[in-house]
Amino acid sequence: MKLKNLFPLFIAMLALMTSCLDEETMTLLDEVQVSSSYVTLPLDGGSTSITVTAQDSWTIEKVTTEKDDVEWLSISSTTGSAGETDLTFSAPTALDGRSAEVLLQCGGKTQRINVMQGLAQISEAPVSEVLAAPDGKNFLVSGVCTAITNTLYGNWYLTDETGELYIYGTLDAKGGTKNFESLGLEVGDEVTIEGPKSSYKGNPQMVNVSVITINKSLVKVDSVANAELPIEGGEFTTYITCKGQGVSVDIPEDAKSWLSISSIQSAGTDVVVKFKADENKGGDRETTITFRTTDGSKNYSTETSLSQKGAIINATIAEFLAAEVGDTQYRLTGVITDIANDKYGNLYLKDFSGETFVYGIEDFQDKGLKVGDIITLVGKRAAYNDSPQVGSAVLENVIPVTPATIAEVLTKEDSNEIYYMVTGEITEIDNPTYGNLYLKDGDSEIYLYGCYPGYGATGDYRKYLIEDKGIKVGDTITVISTKGSYNGVDQLSNGIYFSHESAE
Repeated sequence: MKLKNLFPLFIAMLALMTSCLDEETMTLLDEVQVSSSYVTLPLDGGSTSITVTAQDSWTIEKVTTEKDDVEWLSISSTTGSAGETDLTFSAPTALDGRSAEVLLQCGGKTQRINVMQGLAQISEAPVSEVLAAPDGKNFLVSGVCTAITNTLYGNWYLTDETGELYIYGTLDAKGGTKNFESLGLEVGDEVTIEGPKSSYKGNPQMVNVSVITINKSLVKVDSVANAELPIEGGEFTTYITCKGQGVSVDIPEDAKSWLSISSIQSAGTDVVVKFKADENKGGDRETTITFRTTDGSKNYSTETSLSQKGAIINATIAEFLAAEVGDTQYRLTGVITDIANDKYGNLYLKDFSGETFVYGIEDFQDKGLKVGDIITLVGKRAAYNDSPQVGSAVLENVIPVTPATIAEVLTKEDSNEIYYMVTGEITEIDNPTYGNLYLKDGDSEIYLYGCYPGYGATGDYRKYLIEDKGIKVGDTITVISTKGSYNGVDQLSNGIYFSHESAE
């Protein structure tokens, strides 16, 4: 279905695509704005003007290529000052349609302007080329619809052999918006679209595209049963319409150990494929199954996904950070060291092995959590810009930690369940291996029996904090600890290191 050098149907459609750009996805620069980032000129020559609104002085230049030096395009001015300026683009008569790109520079930012004279030819581009292109360029792209996320505006994913591209908004046959379903586009269909490349928060996309052709897939998944399987496993069923020469099923290699085909039944174009999933003894898992058919000369495919709940894996933060991004659920326990957003609960969680960022806890403002509290949560290994984080976190347990002076702690009863955050000056290091210290705050002093690197430390992981942190007598240290006693003498027991300040 490769379509080379396909002409757009109407120049008016291009103008419509520009006017219909969603405000959220349109690239608007504070330094400079233009009344239109697309300029159209008649084939028999003429002029078109736009308004430039700039916060500073600006320059403009044409982008030349090996095939076109763009001498045919005239611009009324190549420089300007702050304020509003009318900018006129002119071109003589042309035999064929042509296009050019103009760069408007202001305040260190670049506004791209696309100029088209007549019916410019647009060559088909692979997805990879679109992803790498600057915003504002117009492309013709072909691929397969692999997922549809919004059926009103027409938000979906197009995939070819070079990559995947998000489509944000699809125009109907008359160039209108909010009428996506009228196109009849379904997952698995081969489609050719035309439109401008844009981006949202750094993510490439095409916006308000026009559909040129749709080649309906000969195989599609009509419905499924038990798409979310329990831990115990069970049967997953797909109901398929196939107008090709039979159906083949592809299960990904990493899912073949737990998922298998139990039966395939067909009656005319109706096909029912049943799968058997084994008991899941690990974390949450999911996979995507591909169904293929052919008409003898061309291959068609469609996909469906299933997921299975798994056991929650108890993990240290170091083990969590080393895990792959995915849907596996991890249970983590540690101390809140910082709250980055007190509305959504974006915070940092630390145990003896490491520290991780938690991207929000549901209903955080109702939990009453604070820095120093010891919490247990369940979440997925996620990442943002390659930085690890806990996603979809659910709070399971809280051990509140109460800030207290040494004098206040000395008045408390012994308890292994009540934790205090205590700060004091180190007056003596009794055991540097395990961190047995004497702490003083004003006239009050207390013995700290053990200062460990973080919550959850056992065995050798409890050792050598003093040496590793370079802690010395005279330093001020903050620990989280319970109140205990030995031979009738009050002490802090099994302390958790929180922070310290060097006396130097």
